[in-house]
Parts: sequence; structure tokens; C-alpha cells
Amino acid sequence: MRELICPKHRCRTPLGKCMEEEIDKKTGKKIKCGTSPIISNTLYWCENCNVPIYEEHCSVCGSKGKYIATDIRPVFPEEKVLLALLLKKEDPLCFEDDSVWNSTNFYFINGEKIKVSIKKFNEMEMSEIYKIRQKYNEVIEQINYSKFDEIIFKFVNANRERYALITDEAISYVQQYADRYAYEDMFVSFSGGKDSTVTSDIVLRAFSSGKILHIFGDTTLEFPTTYEYKKRFAQSHRVLTAKNYEKDFENLCTQIGPPSRVMRWCCTVFKTGAITQKISSAFKEKTNILSFQGIRHSESASRSKYERESESPKITKQTVVSPIIEWSDFDVWLYILTTNIDFNYAYRLGYSRVGCWCCPNNGAWSEFLSKIHMYEQYAKWRGLLIDFAKQIGKPDPEEYIDSGGWKARQGGNGLEIAKKSIVSYEPCATEDNAFNYDLQRPITEELYELFKPFGYIDFQLGNKRLGEVYVLDKKGNVVLVLRGRIGSTRLKVTIKKTNIAGARSLSVAEGKIQCQLTKYQMCLGCKACESICKHNAITVKEMDDGSMSYKIDEERCVRCAECVSHFNAGCYMRKVLTIKRG
Repeated sequence: MRELICPKHRCRTPLGKCMEEEIDKKTGKKIKCGTSPIISNTLYWCENCNVPIYEEHCSVCGSKGKYIATDIRPVFPEEKVLLALLLKKEDPLCFEDDSVWNSTNFYFINGEKIKVSIKKFNEMEMSEIYKIRQKYNEVIEQINYSKFDEIIFKFVNANRERYALITDEAISYVQQYADRYAYEDMFVSFSGGKDSTVTSDIVLRAFSSGKILHIFGDTTLEFPTTYEYKKRFAQSHRVLTAKNYEKDFENLCTQIGPPSRVMRWCCTVFKTGAITQKISSAFKEKTNILSFQGIRHSESASRSKYERESESPKITKQTVVSPIIEWSDFDVWLYILTTNIDFNYAYRLGYSRVGCWCCPNNGAWSEFLSKIHMYEQYAKWRGLLIDFAKQIGKPDPEEYIDSGGWKARQGGNGLEIAKKSIVSYEPCATEDNAFNYDLQRPITEELYELFKPFGYIDFQLGNKRLGEVYVLDKKGNVVLVLRGRIGSTRLKVTIKKTNIAGARSLSVAEGKIQCQLTKYQMCLGCKACESICKHNAITVKEMDDGSMSYKIDEERCVRCAECVSHFNAGCYMRKVLTIKRG
């Protein structure tokens, strides 16, 4: 069995973390190294067994394999049919008896590498794609899984040692949390994808209990197969669904533009906020919740930096544990095919990942598959994107969309709502430390909710005729004076103490005020503020008339001002819709 190496000590170490002791530079005490090992991603092909193997020598037949790839996934009979059609084979079932695997842009057919031009497929006219779809649907009922099952049996048998190593280590790793958390304080983050499916199975095996809760984040943009799988999964698992029932994805796209790689606002609006609310309702006042997630380093450059255990960067009160963080796709599929657990049918169609089917981060192959298997939905989505391109004045909307230009979009240029991200103000000429703001939304009682993180609102001290409202600190000292009549768009703010929200200067304090005024002007109910509040003090709700209600619970709020400082200019949507002045 291939050993794993700690990059610091070059010692042999299991899949978890290096347990060598070293001296802590700060305390001088001995501590465990804790460094994750370097995992070799070298895979080989056993020509005799006709399957990929993790070791250079096949554990079944003993023959020496040839190098094939760093990661690989199985190609199921459904994808084999599509591949044959794309390669214009006379017989769409010609690969049925072959051992077919995929590694990014390459297919391996009986160990022989074939490069496939995904870009070429994506450049097909929709009418041509429709014809392929028709042929596919005619053939798909004829597929036979018997030969595929034989191949998978050989694959599983040849990699049993690898399966045992990664499974035993992951289960042991999860079991250590049994002494630190009660079952009632744990949940599995379930997406309907292969990684969360495997993580769930490992957690349940580790605890030998079906009591562990699962939370499914329904973005409303899941694959149809994901909803089907979640329904089957929920028959044998405890599953709660987190969903934003207030927002409509297509309507938001017309308001703020479709999400892009840089601005994936959909995650915040339809996932993070909804999951935060569900966690709050499921775990009530508990402040340390353990979440098991199927995050893996090999998924992306950003995730390669994640720790196996960490505090959630998006959802408060949550410790995130990723038992399979070092696993490759090869490992995940080895586990699924060895245990024979149920999984999302989308993978049989050829998808390498599932999530939002129209995500801007989806690869070219996933996009092409959606054109085939979700033809009507994709055509509608493409039409929406073209309408948006016209709205922001692109000279060739179809080229902008089909070339993927929309995926790289930044800021809210061309969008009317983006103008609300600008807060106009000028220093008061007659009073020190005072600023006059011209708001784009008339003053209502809700404005004062946004000033609660700075202190305690007092409506009695000020001159009511002038619309004065005072903000006080714990000792009753005046921190801010707000002057603006209800219904007016003119607000004067006098800063009496500059240390509001941790500010160390007048300019920083004024910037903090702008953060809240930005939020007041352009709140779209994304619920990002709710998500980052550790004390469940913030409630954002869409009213019947379409307006947003933003409330801060006076008793729950501890004035930590995290909701002011966490996002650029205080508001997540401000970051999404930033436009250049002038």
C-alpha cells in the first residue's frame, strides 16, 4: 500500500494529519504537527483487468499498470451513448462492452486516451443539439448494464485496499467528535451531490445512528434529478429543506443581472441565508453546531486552502468538518461503487458535479449536457441572458452570451438599481462633525433600525419638530444625532463620538454611517446580514407590497457591529452592484 508523506517532516503518515511533535514558537511547548499529508494522485491502468488502479501493480492479477491520469471518473452507459453520437459512430451502443472513463477533456476507452473537443460541441447550433437529443432519447431505452457491472466489479476488486484505507481513516476521524458533541448538535450538509452523499454515509457509519439531521439547501435551481434523489434520500434519512420562499431567481436576474463567476449572489440569496434560518430554527439557542460537509481540496483552487476543521466563513455558530477533504474523484466513486449506495442520476448522464444547473462556474461539458438533457430550460435561460445583454447595451447580445462574457461580468453598470449604491453627502457648513445626506429613499421609521448597531435609539431626547433622534451608548452618552423628518430624503447626522463600530477616526466613523445608509437605500432582502449575525438579532423580510422590512432585535443585539463591517460598504448587494461614478 502506497504511503503518504508529511511535507514538513517527510515522515510517513496516515490520510489524516501528521502526529509528529514540534516546538510551538510562541509558547515553547510541544505540539502535534497537524499538517495534512501530500497525497499522490498518480493513477494507473491495468491492461489485464481493463480498469484504473491506484497502485502501480494490480492487487488482483499482479501485472504492472501504465500511468494514465491524476484523477478519473467512471463513464456510465447513458454517457457512453451520448459519446458515441457525438463521435458520429454508426452504432450508438458501440461502447457498451468497453471500459470507459473520463479525466477532464479526455476519455479513456479500454485504456486508450481520446481527446474530445467540448468547445466544438458547445458551438453547435441549438437545432443540431436538438437532433442529437432526439437520437439519444430513441436509443437510451436499449442500454444494458450487465457488461458495465462486470467492469465495475473488477474496478472495486482491484482497489479494495485503497477503499479500506480511506474509509477507515474517515470513519475514525468522524468518531472523535462523538466525545465533543451530542447527536442533537450535529448535522450533515446535504446537497444531493456525490460528495455529500458519501459524507453522509460515513457519518452514519461512524456513529451507527440514524439520528443525525441532514439539511438540504434548495436553491430552486437544482437539477431535476437532484430533487428526485433528495426525495428518495429523505425516505431513509432525517432531512430538513432550507429554501428562500420570498425571492424569485429570474426576477432578480432582471433587477441585478445574472450571477457571474465574480458575483455569485445566488449563493447568498438562495442558499446561505435560507440555511442560516433553518439552522437557527432547528438548533434554537445553541451556539456551537457541528456541520459535516463534503468539501474536497481537489474541487477548486479556493477549496484547496480549506482546513479539515474550521469555523464556517459564511454561516455563524457553525464548526465545519470535512471528512473526505483529501479524497479525489477516484476515491469518491470507489466508495460509492464499493458500497453500492444510491446516488444522483445526473452522474449517469455525464455530469461531473451537481449544484445549480445554470451556475456560471459550471464547466463547458456541464453546460453542453444541460443543452441536451434540459433543452427547454436551457433555451429559456439563454433567452433571459440575451434580454439582459440588450438591457445593459451590449452591441452583440448573442455573441456576448454564447462566448461566456456574462460569466465574467463585474459590477452593476447599465442597471438602474445600481444607482442606489451611491450615497450622496456633504459636510455641514455650520456644524462640526456633521454631514448632510441626500437619500434615494424617503425616511421611514425603519431607517433607525440601521443605527441600532451603533447604540441605543432614543426618540424622546431630540426635537420632534425637527425630526431629531438620538443614539446613545450604554452609559447614556450621546453618540449620534440624527435629524430628518419622516417622508423627507434629507438626513443630517452629527457624530458626537467617533468610536462607533470600532472606528478610530471621524472619516472612518462617517464611512460606517454610509454603510448603513447604503443598506437602507438598496436592501433587496438577500439575508446576508442575517447570516453573519451570531446573535440572531437581524430579521429581513419581504412585505406584501414588495418592500423590505429590516429589523434588529434590541435585546439580542450586542452592538458588535459585524453587520456593519463584514461586507464592502456594509451591504452585500453593494458589492455586487458597484458602479463607477460618472
